[in-house]
Amino acid sequence: MTGAAPSGRKVSLQEVPPPETTTADTNVTVPVPPSSKDGSNTSRPPMTPARLIAATLRISLKTLLPFAVIAAGYFGYRMLLATKPETPVRPKQELSYSIKSQVIKSGSYQPILTLFGSTVAGRQVDIRALVSGQIIQTSDGLREGGQIDAGALLLKIDPIDYQTALAELRAQLTETRAKVAEFESSLAAGRQSLVHTRNQVKLAETDLERAEPLARRGAVSERTVDDRRQVLLQRQQAADEIDNNLNVWEARISQQKAAVARLENAIRRSERRLAETELRAPFSAYVTEVGAQVGRMVGVNDKVATLIDKDRIEARFNLTDEQFGRIVAGEGKLAGREVTVRWVLGSNTFNYAAVIERIGARITSATGGVEVFARVRQPEHPVALRPGAFIEIDVPDVRYDDVFRLPSTALYGGDRIYVIENDRLVTRKVRVVGGMEQDLLLAGALKNGDRVMVTRISTPGDGVKVSEASVQ
Repeated sequence: MTGAAPSGRKVSLQEVPPPETTTADTNVTVPVPPSSKDGSNTSRPPMTPARLIAATLRISLKTLLPFAVIAAGYFGYRMLLATKPETPVRPKQELSYSIKSQVIKSGSYQPILTLFGSTVAGRQVDIRALVSGQIIQTSDGLREGGQIDAGALLLKIDPIDYQTALAELRAQLTETRAKVAEFESSLAAGRQSLVHTRNQVKLAETDLERAEPLARRGAVSERTVDDRRQVLLQRQQAADEIDNNLNVWEARISQQKAAVARLENAIRRSERRLAETELRAPFSAYVTEVGAQVGRMVGVNDKVATLIDKDRIEARFNLTDEQFGRIVAGEGKLAGREVTVRWVLGSNTFNYAAVIERIGARITSATGGVEVFARVRQPEHPVALRPGAFIEIDVPDVRYDDVFRLPSTALYGGDRIYVIENDRLVTRKVRVVGGMEQDLLLAGALKNGDRVMVTRISTPGDGVKVSEASVQ
């Protein structure tokens, strides 16, 4: 407590702040009301010990009351927890999965490989002009996308020059044959003359033989003998000349016959050139890359069009190394295997029977595998199949014996399935040997009559309890 102000000094309430009193026991600062001008406290009565105690108690209650409430709540919670009734404990139940199962049975299956490819021309040829000249006629089918039958006329080149050349050769041949006939007649006449001359030689020899004895007896003169000897020599010389002339006629005849042969060959070539003024289709075909029209001059080997054999359309597709090796190892060859070709046009699907004819000559690093060609048996039925169509090919795979067919959902981890024994799962190791439609062909530790889980569950394993519903 502060005392009164010294006498004779005026203290203003605004200037002097109210003093504060701090109790030593509670560390509480109690404001002291301001004093009056004469030093006495005029606003409130002086702080007595009773009032100080009351103020201290009041502050203590404000501080301790929240703690008291918290303590009361805690003890109440503990009392309620201690007095709550006990809840009956339910026994733990084992988790059971509701699944579907399938009873398996081994069998023999031949899967179908569905591959993709395209159609190609099994045979096509570039038609080229064989002779030069002006085109004077073309077929109606000689246009882009046209069709033409085997043997039908494609185009005709002006044949006048070739007809003229052929006629001239034929005339030369007639003339040469006439010379041959003439020379043969002369040869025949010469041979006849040679016969007569040789007869005359014999007569001369006989006459000389009669004259020589007569000359020795003196019946005839020696001159007569010499004359007869001269006649014999003349007739022998005539025979030799005729014989030599015959050899000349035979040589001339051989020469003319060779000329006849040359002319006959030239006529055959000329006839062929004349026939080649007409180009005809070697087979029934689709026409493309047309480069000939009426009025155009063409030279030898100029391209006219390209023909695609419409009866020889092939399906080209690829087999992977694994597929090719499996089929060849199982059956020894691929050629001759029947396949089915499907051509999908919008909502329509057309099927064609085909047979594998050959395997590609090389393996390209870009695609890998083996290129295979299958010939379509009837490419015009049900719809005409042309090169460049995107197709599907069903190729029979090898045949698997004593394997089990299961849905793909039955396989876990790629190498195990679960068999149901006494309503619990048992692991069985298997291996996938092939596929068939949406199912798998499996082999391994399986036997006929096993019930296999075909439902996917999150935590499969040995001993897991299941409740099953069999499926067919």
